[in-house]
Amino acid sequence: MMRTRFLRSLSWAPTISLSWMWGLGFFYSMHIVWIQGWTGFWVFALANAIGLALFGCVLGSARRDPETVFGRIGPRFVSIFLLCQIGAVAITLFSIGAYVWPLLLPGESASTGLALTALMVVFGCAVGHTSTLRRLRFLHIGYLALALAAIAVAWGFMPEGGASPVAIEPPATLSVWTFLLPTLVGFALGPWGDLQHWQRAIEIRRSGASPAIAYVGGGVIFLGFLIANAVLARSAGAFIQVGTDGAIGAQASVAARFASEGFGIGMVAFVVWVAIAAVTTIDSFYCATRWYLSSLLSGSMHPALAFVPVAAATSPLWLLAVAVAATGVMSAFGLSQTAYMMPYATLLVGVTVCLFAECLGRPTRFDALTCYLWGLAAALVFFVGYRGDLPLLVPVSTLIALVGTIRPLQAIVGGRSQAPAGLATVRDGPTPHPIAASPSNAVLARPASVITTANSNGGPAHGFDGQWFVMQITPTYDDTNSVGNVYFANYVRWVGKARELFFNACMPAFELETTRYYVLTKSFQHDFRREIAEFEPATIRIRIASHNRKFVTLGHEIVSERHGLLGRGEQDLMFVDRESFKPLDIPADIIRGFLPFWPSSRPQDVAVPVPDEVRKAS
Repeated sequence: MMRTRFLRSLSWAPTISLSWMWGLGFFYSMHIVWIQGWTGFWVFALANAIGLALFGCVLGSARRDPETVFGRIGPRFVSIFLLCQIGAVAITLFSIGAYVWPLLLPGESASTGLALTALMVVFGCAVGHTSTLRRLRFLHIGYLALALAAIAVAWGFMPEGGASPVAIEPPATLSVWTFLLPTLVGFALGPWGDLQHWQRAIEIRRSGASPAIAYVGGGVIFLGFLIANAVLARSAGAFIQVGTDGAIGAQASVAARFASEGFGIGMVAFVVWVAIAAVTTIDSFYCATRWYLSSLLSGSMHPALAFVPVAAATSPLWLLAVAVAATGVMSAFGLSQTAYMMPYATLLVGVTVCLFAECLGRPTRFDALTCYLWGLAAALVFFVGYRGDLPLLVPVSTLIALVGTIRPLQAIVGGRSQAPAGLATVRDGPTPHPIAASPSNAVLARPASVITTANSNGGPAHGFDGQWFVMQITPTYDDTNSVGNVYFANYVRWVGKARELFFNACMPAFELETTRYYVLTKSFQHDFRREIAEFEPATIRIRIASHNRKFVTLGHEIVSERHGLLGRGEQDLMFVDRESFKPLDIPADIIRGFLPFWPSSRPQDVAVPVPDEVRKAS
């Protein structure tokens, strides 16, 4: 049994390693072994492999469920997850365009290289679109075998005479010690912001396998890939390029060596290895991004989703388009790949550390803007040191990025949370009030403010109190059981009156004679709690509780100042064409009218029914 689980866990190692073998790791391993020698290579490679293994070991703990953890942090860390996906694809496409096709296809136009890169992207998207993660796992096992064969053939057919026994003496800004801290921090934290690894860790745990075993195995295979690329680069000899930033780079060493001998088996094998690394990056990106966006938007009540089809809103092609645009900008600037390593050691550090603290069960007061501002300051310091030949500023930039994470680091090192366990915090004005957290993390709704009128026996007073529409009414004898068993029918009538007033307040220009659609009540449900007495002031509260593309659900409550909650319920509204009575999506003018009172999708903004005793106290 244990052996079966071990082998099942280990079967995930190939897809873990290949999905992490994107452009930065693939080509940077060839670069760093020449620019910083084997010492710099081992710092870079071990930081990557150990960071990958650590990710799996933390989430593989018996005390920690990856799906539960991600369910808590997923909606809060949208920016880091999407930025990392865009960065992985953009740097991969940039690296292939800068270090492969210009050297292997010197006589061809640039459009040929673009077409070949586009072919890899389209193929990867097609595979990611038609495959589940479990299918990708088995496909990537086949890719692993093909990759190992391609590496062996490329090394076996490497043209002789390329190796140089003398290491290159790098400038101070590219030395091992200058890049030591950025390398350790950036690459060790890298997996935590990558959606692909979160999706894999969750699926591994669901399948009954061990994320720890899978990721340790994946880290070992990934380390082997990096070593193989470094050996290929050393066998090929150094080919140095200088970017517009003045930095030297050896990323194209292998491609340049094969190109020097013309078309051959070794060149084909190397292209196959490059294509496997690119395709597994793209298909993993597509699969993970679609999974994340689908889960993120499935519970969203944002009104824009009434106009955008769900399939389009959750499509990874939007992010792919951003990544392609970023690739074009990167190519236009002509900076070396080293410059694009900078965000992982500066800009993204603060948010990633906060995410890591949350994963350890030590929540912090996460402020994304503060983290990104510190990260941006760090990135600018990095760039000044990198371009201005001031090597000390490169490691200092990473320290600056960590300044914005003092509290999360204290929570990680000290093992204490920033907030008491089991409590949620809600801000209602300047002073935070702790309340017991419910399983849905809902926040208690405030009672409606009192609306006064000069004559309490006059018509009903009404108006908005936040997202609630409030109507006050004073019942008389004919509204109560004093003259007949009628109060229950009047509850429904009052809710209907409040609904019509709510509609009129939201859409004052609506005309029943000219409307193109009708608003119909699909269902109505009410939970009776208590009957009302004559001359007992009552408040009818109604609000938008939820919606999907076709239905709007209104929640309502009837509250007495004397006896508290009298009843609550909800009703579903549907919209039909005036002529054909065919169901319609929520009309645009309904959305515009309701938009100021549309329910928020954030858990802390979702109101829950208030108990009777709380209403009485209020």
